[in-house]
Amino acid sequence: MKKDTVVDIAGRATAADAVTELLKKGAQELIRQAVEAELQELLERHATRRTEDGRAGVVRSGYLPERKLQTGVGPVTVRIPKVRAKTGKPVTFRSALVPPYVRKTRSLEAALPWLYLKGVSSGEMGEALKVLVGPEAKGLSASTVSRLKQVWAQEYRNWCDKRLDKDRWVYIWADGVYSGLRAEQAKLCALVIIGVNERGEKHFLAIEDGVRESTQSWREVLLNLKSRGMNGPDLAIGDGALGFWAAQEEIYGETRQQRCWMHKTMNVLNCLPKSGQAKAKQALHEIWQAETKEEADKAFDLFLMTYEAKYPKVTLCLQKDREELMAFYDFPAQHWQSIRTCNPIESTFGTIRHRTKRSKGCLSRDGMLHMMFKLGQCAEKKWRKLRGFEYLAKVVTGIKFKDGIEVTEVDQVAA
Repeated sequence: MKKDTVVDIAGRATAADAVTELLKKGAQELIRQAVEAELQELLERHATRRTEDGRAGVVRSGYLPERKLQTGVGPVTVRIPKVRAKTGKPVTFRSALVPPYVRKTRSLEAALPWLYLKGVSSGEMGEALKVLVGPEAKGLSASTVSRLKQVWAQEYRNWCDKRLDKDRWVYIWADGVYSGLRAEQAKLCALVIIGVNERGEKHFLAIEDGVRESTQSWREVLLNLKSRGMNGPDLAIGDGALGFWAAQEEIYGETRQQRCWMHKTMNVLNCLPKSGQAKAKQALHEIWQAETKEEADKAFDLFLMTYEAKYPKVTLCLQKDREELMAFYDFPAQHWQSIRTCNPIESTFGTIRHRTKRSKGCLSRDGMLHMMFKLGQCAEKKWRKLRGFEYLAKVVTGIKFKDGIEVTEVDQVAA
């Protein structure tokens, strides 16, 4: 890519130069147009509502007070319109783009992949970006966007080859992120692994495509990680339905397994009628929220006795992963909140799942992976260290934990 085709705005978010001011004006105009489009949609939904003299029953009614919205180029003033119902029930306009009390937008770094995932094709993206940065901005043609996508593709390839042996990986989370894309009869799935190193820093280790989360697909992912120098983690967390586990036992056989309680809860509740789901959910919470493994086992047995006679599928679903569901009790209690579920992946990819479902027509197989990679990089920069990261060193050195508490020499002798 030629240097003169891209404007480097890193570190200039607060600089009062011409480029920054142009970006601010472009962002303000983009927000205004988007909010106006939202308002027009609301007015059209109520177009049939009329007063007795035939006038519109729902009309514009000025604006809310101006407020500053913090963007990647600095604060931008936004004005959200109001509506008034002249007849019938009251109507309130709420912008999905700028909800009430929101004061901050996603960074400009995420703007390009976000627009792409939202469903803007390469040709349309050039126009969208011109609105964002102003009509006089250069280097925003469709061809430039295509060149940017090529850069992202190369960054992704380089990232997939990055060595992992400089860190000691303690925990990993694995999950499959399904998109709206299809390859023949199979829905495409991104196989995602996030790891935390001995310093408590979380990083994406893999974002690769697979077919139905098969064992072979996961085997290829794990073999690639091993070839890049990843050690055998102390604990792997994931959904029990993954083909990941068979591959993990083959390649990293010493790694302990923790089934995700969030996935397990959903699987169990799906076997029950809706009328009984709330009570069952509370009973499941009594298991994994117990202070000790002994208390958890008692709650587990009580659940089995309660549902076994009438709902054998429910108890089978829970019982088959009993040992793996309880693994977290052998690790520091400070880490339980993070290692009981796949939340590090779920929370990051919740939005991405939503976007890919809406962009079937303009995302290719590779494009999906590249956009997930770029959005993942943006999210990664905002991650905090693992809570209780100072205990990771003890896990690495093999110190034993019982019910989340470190087992001392006195405890071992007493046992």
